[in-house]
Amino acid sequence: MNNKKLTVMLALISTVIVAIWAWSYAMNATASTHLPWITYDNILYVTGLLAMALLSITMILATRPAILEPVFNGLDKIYRLHKWTAILAVIFAVLHWLTEMNDDWLESLLLVSGQPTEASVSVFVDNMQELAEDLGEWSFYLVAGMVLLSLLKFFPYKFWRYLHRIMPVLYLLLVFHAAWLTPFSWWQQPIGLLLGLLMLAGSIAAMRSLTGHIGRTRRVQGTIKSITASAQGITQVVCQLGKKWPGHRAGQFAFVRFDRLEGNHPFTIANADKNNGQLTFEIKALGDYTKNLAGKITEGQAVTVEGPYGRFDLKHHKANAEQIWVAAGIGVTPFLAWLEELQNYPEQVPTAQMHYCTHDGSSDPMVPRLQQLCDNLKSDNSPGIILHIHDSHKGQKITPKDLLNRDAAKKLTEVWYCGPKGLARLLETGLKKMLPGSLRFRKEAFEFR
Repeated sequence: MNNKKLTVMLALISTVIVAIWAWSYAMNATASTHLPWITYDNILYVTGLLAMALLSITMILATRPAILEPVFNGLDKIYRLHKWTAILAVIFAVLHWLTEMNDDWLESLLLVSGQPTEASVSVFVDNMQELAEDLGEWSFYLVAGMVLLSLLKFFPYKFWRYLHRIMPVLYLLLVFHAAWLTPFSWWQQPIGLLLGLLMLAGSIAAMRSLTGHIGRTRRVQGTIKSITASAQGITQVVCQLGKKWPGHRAGQFAFVRFDRLEGNHPFTIANADKNNGQLTFEIKALGDYTKNLAGKITEGQAVTVEGPYGRFDLKHHKANAEQIWVAAGIGVTPFLAWLEELQNYPEQVPTAQMHYCTHDGSSDPMVPRLQQLCDNLKSDNSPGIILHIHDSHKGQKITPKDLLNRDAAKKLTEVWYCGPKGLARLLETGLKKMLPGSLRFRKEAFEFR
């Protein structure tokens, strides 16, 4: 996210918080004559309201809403927002909890003779409010722990996935907490109604998650047609899904489940759609499950594929921009699909510089495949896709300067990148300095936890 977008977002969030704060202060001022406790209640309710609103949005985004992909430019961006709304929700929940835990300290600090007490409505309501307070406190501890585990990348995915399943239950308990402890008068106000709608939508999302409905309409059953392992630690898996597969655009990805206990994993589809329900995945051994994947799956085995998802699509490129494609390691997969699709549409082939970073070009099976695909796209009228190989075994480390030609600074430059985050930061930062205001850097963020 660039500085301008970050500034706009922070300004918007600050404006919303100030507006809610002012409204909350006005609501509390009419209910209490104790200024210190008006301030205390204001902090307590606003932090709780913001925590529940953000947590509700987190639950909604977790349902993989395909309708929002065009808005956020891909499911990967939706999941990134999902992560940050969860983090912000926990931050406000911590502030809410600290405020609740320190009412006695506030009373002694401000030398106030006592916090105003609310009139009892009935024994049933009092008991329900006490239950809601206890459930909310323990649910907060567990949610904060879940978010913390999500940020600890060394925590094994197979264990995290099962723990993550309790999040919808914790959310529903927090809805119960908020519904019983928020003053009734608040629900009659516009912001209260908005929070109610968010909590209702979040509750529906939580129930969909608990009943296994997330992504169900986009799941297709099939079988593994072939498995090929290479010396580079890459396993090529070809799946046959038949006519039920809706088709995909080159560059999209899907969630693949080979093992029910292991669950879904996102993999880029490495082939163009041929209307035959056949998908190819090039899977790098990067985790516990993908390590020695060829030995864990067999030809003819059942497979479940959910998708397609993603907006890493060449059709969204800027026609007036210089095209630079950068693939590092297994990040070559979306570009393989692009090149394969362009074989059938030679009139749509753009002029582009493609850079492929590999550890050992002499043994990398992707190198001859890329060379063949790029050579097929050359014509008398256009050079097509010009391939550059950066072989780290030979000391060929890619730099921002390697991506630019002498005319690049004269027009908009669009970089499509797929690979490790560290290299992405290096290239994007360097290019922004060299091309201020004329760079569009497109990448996918394959981080779903």
